[in-house]
Amino acid sequence: MADDRTRADLVETLRRAGCVAAEDEAAELVAAAGTDGELDTLVARRAAGEPLAWVTGRTVFCGLELCVDAGTFVPRWQSEVLARKAAGLLPARGVAVDLCTGAGSVAAVLMTARPDATVLATDLDPRAVACARRNGVLVLEGDLFAPLPLGIRGRVDVLTAIAPYVPHDALDRLPRDVVDFEPAVALDGGTDGLDAVRRIVAESVVWVRSGGSALLEVGGEQCDEVVALLERAGYVAPAVIEDLDGDLRGVCAQRA
Repeated sequence: MADDRTRADLVETLRRAGCVAAEDEAAELVAAAGTDGELDTLVARRAAGEPLAWVTGRTVFCGLELCVDAGTFVPRWQSEVLARKAAGLLPARGVAVDLCTGAGSVAAVLMTARPDATVLATDLDPRAVACARRNGVLVLEGDLFAPLPLGIRGRVDVLTAIAPYVPHDALDRLPRDVVDFEPAVALDGGTDGLDAVRRIVAESVVWVRSGGSALLEVGGEQCDEVVALLERAGYVAPAVIEDLDGDLRGVCAQRA
């Protein structure tokens, strides 16, 4: 398909469109296209700002290749540390719940790391639910804890959530492809970004067992407030989660 000259033209097209990793993206687009005509279509979609994972229909998260359907929040590499930490805390036959699962990336990591554990996920977006199911995740459609079976109340060993946490007034400062394409329901966290997080912490106390853990992804500037929320709810030993660049990405705490 694409020869060296065509590949160079493709890279230049992506650079002009603002893609900072044009060479890598070009390689992914070539791999995803079956014909030259398909490649032209994929390049046009990416150059228009559509997220690369939507264009190729896939992404890699913690070494797992996952489907990413158009309209679904794209898993970020920055969330991989949270997913791996959660997997390390989950007993071999434990119970884990992943709220706001999106494409099911964190739940998929938990399932892979602990194949004998019970891993349930929820999301209120039907597109995300369909995508997570394609990734093999047992996901229930609904708002936060609402669709979970009552039988696991007080038995959850590990709770994870990448809830929307961007303050409403900061949405327009996100990258163009995020603002223009990704679902606002997965991003908009209300006035200070913590509307959903507050609900998760408050409602979690009847689901997470004594000694169980909650891991919540939030912005670095929100970590102190989330630590306080968790402590007021009866969690102890809060610790911040840093990504591989050393940036604060969330909080982990244990249910007293």
